[in-house]
Amino acid sequence: MSDRVRALLTRRRATLLTVAVLLCLPPFYLDAFWLRIGLFSMAAAIGAVGLALLSGTAGQLSLGHAFFLAVGAYGYTWLAGDPGPGLPTALAVPLAVLMAGLAGGLFSPVAGRVKGIYLGIATLALVFLGHHVLLTAESVTGGFNGRSVPPLSLGGFTFDTGDELTVLGVPFGAEERLWFLGLALFALTWFTARGLLRSRPGRALAALRDSETAAAVMGVDVARLRSAAFVVSSMYAGLAGVLLALAFRRVVPDYFGLVLSVDYLAMIVIGGLGSVAGATAGAVFVTALPLLMTRYADQLPLVAAPGSAEGAVGPTEAARYLYGAAIVLVLLYAPDGLHGLARRARDRLRRRRTPTTTQDTVLPSPPPPAAAARPKEHTP
Repeated sequence: MSDRVRALLTRRRATLLTVAVLLCLPPFYLDAFWLRIGLFSMAAAIGAVGLALLSGTAGQLSLGHAFFLAVGAYGYTWLAGDPGPGLPTALAVPLAVLMAGLAGGLFSPVAGRVKGIYLGIATLALVFLGHHVLLTAESVTGGFNGRSVPPLSLGGFTFDTGDELTVLGVPFGAEERLWFLGLALFALTWFTARGLLRSRPGRALAALRDSETAAAVMGVDVARLRSAAFVVSSMYAGLAGVLLALAFRRVVPDYFGLVLSVDYLAMIVIGGLGSVAGATAGAVFVTALPLLMTRYADQLPLVAAPGSAEGAVGPTEAARYLYGAAIVLVLLYAPDGLHGLARRARDRLRRRRTPTTTQDTVLPSPPPPAAAARPKEHTP
């Protein structure tokens, strides 16, 4: 291994360690509002990474992502709650993720044979079907009013405010405890997704996105790979649904509608298709913007506080207008999203920092002097 590669790896490890330490600090300094924004952003990032694998890498359009989030959220609530099996919450989490994967597996034959806008319309039916089931299956979902979410308990440690806990003089409530759980789940999502993209199936998915015919010629089982991508994306969505349920502490059917699926599409488009970092950036932008505008609505021009007079633009609507405009700008001027913009800015900064080596200008040597003309001898 060369010194340059070793230095690059050392720099990356130091960067990861620095980021990890910085992400562990907010519970000690920020209040509950900012921690909730972080929790919702981490949950959205987990789901957005799954959709980026399906739409950005495999090239499959899905409008049913909200359905699989609902399966994860309600699956955990039912498995760990009463009425329900009342399983330990630590067991209910992976089972809820598997339930979302199973739901994706049941739909995978359609995903394996249909592509493009046709798959988008097919997955759109899942959202309406799921919303109807959530409203009518009251014994499982609680109907229109939803259900309370049982707090997660791991090894006797409960992620709620039931018992008093103080760390370094800071009281740790539900948000502070869930922050570290969200970090752990997001780190798991980040490294597994990046490992998948760099693996042989990830390269096959990229080849499938670029050219289905070329991928089939190279020996890729197109239908099987599409189905597998749909199942993996569904499991990421199920994990995001579990974290959302724990953060909200109550799940209601109206949250898991078509608008949520459109929000996730906006996340991966704004962040950059096919990129884990881009999906994360888009998730933070789309999730945090309406919450911030709601809090500071009285200080923003042309934005009315929630519950004000009719005809005024509320913070939620204003946030949707803004990231709708962001989608248009991204499609026009930065098709690779925020991740592509950040990469180009980093490359430009790196080129400025790298000293340019100047070579001495070599002047061409003058041509040798022409030989003196010798007078012609006369022959006798």
